[in-house]
Amino acid sequence: MTTPNNDSLLVVENLATHFPVRQGVFSQVKNHVRALDGVSFSLQRGTTLSLVGESGSGKTTCGRSLLRLIEPTAGRIVFDGVDVTDLPRRELRAMRKRMQLIFQDPFSSLNPRMTVYGMLAEVLRVHRVVPRDQRRARVEELLQLVGLPPESASRYPHEFSGGQRQRIGIARAIAAEPDLIVADEPVSALDVSIQAQILNLLKDLQERLGLTYLFIGHDLGVIRHISDRVGVMYLGRIVEMGSVDDVFLRPTHPYTRALLSAVPVPDPDRPDDRIVLEGDVPSPINPPTGCPFHPRCPEAREECSRTDQRLVERAAGHLAACHVHAPVN
Repeated sequence: MTTPNNDSLLVVENLATHFPVRQGVFSQVKNHVRALDGVSFSLQRGTTLSLVGESGSGKTTCGRSLLRLIEPTAGRIVFDGVDVTDLPRRELRAMRKRMQLIFQDPFSSLNPRMTVYGMLAEVLRVHRVVPRDQRRARVEELLQLVGLPPESASRYPHEFSGGQRQRIGIARAIAAEPDLIVADEPVSALDVSIQAQILNLLKDLQERLGLTYLFIGHDLGVIRHISDRVGVMYLGRIVEMGSVDDVFLRPTHPYTRALLSAVPVPDPDRPDDRIVLEGDVPSPINPPTGCPFHPRCPEAREECSRTDQRLVERAAGHLAACHVHAPVN
């Protein structure tokens, strides 16, 4: 596991989130969906850590568990030296001013009955960011920060395009002047040309405001562009983590290699070296014994089905959870 340093804004230790499966007349708990199963990492100030993986890998659950929008089952979340895992609701509300979320869908996340001014002013009021007589000026400043004209404040969400609505969502996230922003696939619902604009906006705001991002996505091109470090998730766990160059140029885990091989390359003369994984992702209700990836792994050995392998440092800052590619002591 990565050892946190003094510059770590967020430290996560063995975070788990399980959802009960209820059956029968009395809705008794018969089993649990292990959406998140022992995730650990640290996030340094002013940097971007991205989580990538297939749908159902636990990326969104991880982001929402960190903010305690979903209550984690086990583990520890330390934000700027404060353990927020069991923080009382009153104290958690004050802490949430420093931890904000950008949603995936820029339309459904905005209140259709409120103007842009109403939505942004509400954040300023709830978190007491500025006095009442300064809210109008601050809203206009926020809109300019995200590339929208000040007169947009009087309009409603349906009057904007998808990219403009996401800019409003970003303005709402930074209105509380947070330190950490969890961006949950913020460009996946947008056209490719608009995606680049939003990604560049996020990077610009990070430099200007000193923001720290936990970025959640599945598009490896987007992940490579926005990230400082990358965590690859599979079935509720991080199976590989490292810098962008470590993960994209020197992938260790077979699952990471399979993901990268599926990225299309615009070169008709390049040989087709795609790694095709057989079978389906196992059920998080009944995960396989040993390494969770072994039923689909083309390099699996007998020990992979018997013994679990947690993250082990392969090189400085580059970790992987794999028996086959574990470092030799």
